[in-house]
Amino acid sequence: MDAVLYIIAGPLFLISIAAHLYVKLRLRPKENSVLEDYYHEFEEQQPDFARYVKWSRITFIAAAAGALLLFIAAAI
Repeated sequence: MDAVLYIIAGPLFLISIAAHLYVKLRLRPKENSVLEDYYHEFEEQQPDFARYVKWSRITFIAAAAGALLLFIAAAI
């Protein structure tokens, strides 16, 4: 059981961290984009920002799940 958790959690954590860095560096809307013209209430309706937020959340949750599984494997 211990080895199975390590085999699943290790790559999940590493891939999620790499994907999260990619999302933060590449998918973030540019500083001089059209996003500055939107009001704060409507900025999540802008497609590029919505995609950035969605993938940022997904990769962060996957990294947290991988870290939790690594902790559980170490505790067992």
